[in-house]
Amino acid sequence: MKFAICNEIFKGWNFGDLMRFARKAGYDALEIAPFTIANHVTDISSTVRQQIRDEAAHVGIAISGVHWVLAETEGMYLNHPDAPVRERTARYFVDLVDFCADLGGHTIVLGSPKQRNVMAGVSLAQAWDWARATLRDAVQHAGGREVTICLEPLGPTDTNFINTAADAIRFVQQMESPNIKIILDVKAMCTESTPIPQIIRESWPHFAYFHANDRNLKGPGFGDVDFKPIAAALREVGYDGVVSVEVFKFDEGAEAIATKSIRYLKQVFG
Repeated sequence: MKFAICNEIFKGWNFGDLMRFARKAGYDALEIAPFTIANHVTDISSTVRQQIRDEAAHVGIAISGVHWVLAETEGMYLNHPDAPVRERTARYFVDLVDFCADLGGHTIVLGSPKQRNVMAGVSLAQAWDWARATLRDAVQHAGGREVTICLEPLGPTDTNFINTAADAIRFVQQMESPNIKIILDVKAMCTESTPIPQIIRESWPHFAYFHANDRNLKGPGFGDVDFKPIAAALREVGYDGVVSVEVFKFDEGAEAIATKSIRYLKQVFG
């Protein structure tokens, strides 16, 4: 398995410095939140994309992909009742595929909980169908750019649309494409009644990415979630992809978060 860390942890750092720090700390890859560069990926020039890719290659760290893909955007919504909003969002997901690939990444994490909530007056079935249609072109485009879109099940306090790994699997299977799978996130799995190792076993081989964090919104090893059975389950199913540190509370500072998280992960994964 490869270990990655999300770049928004390093708020205010330039890409060169954070890449060098992450690589020295022991990370194999960097996961990028587009809003740390610009509100819309369409505003990020080909020159800037190439600079990020070149810097990563120079440092010796991969770009695993992108996440928080609708954060800070305007007028984007996965399952909005207005067709023009969905059409605009559909085009943007195609742009996201190109952005991810231009950086050298292979994974788009689709979380963005507030831009996928089922709105008042909309049935779950309708929201489901609209979301599928919104993603259709991007999933097709992803095949030609060697990108996988990973839908992220999230807890009910984050969103009311697709809260379990089982629901996320059901959604992606209907797309009938190898370029859309799910991601498993430890914090989110903590909201399910099923034990995390069991979710991992039951979700394989439908997940293609993994977020490491704690129910307390901090990094792995910063709370009471025991990653040993999680690591064992991932090894058992044969997962050899990316395990990426994603946190939501930055109290300890970027250096401490990154260093302690990777130390803990390497300890439990062996």
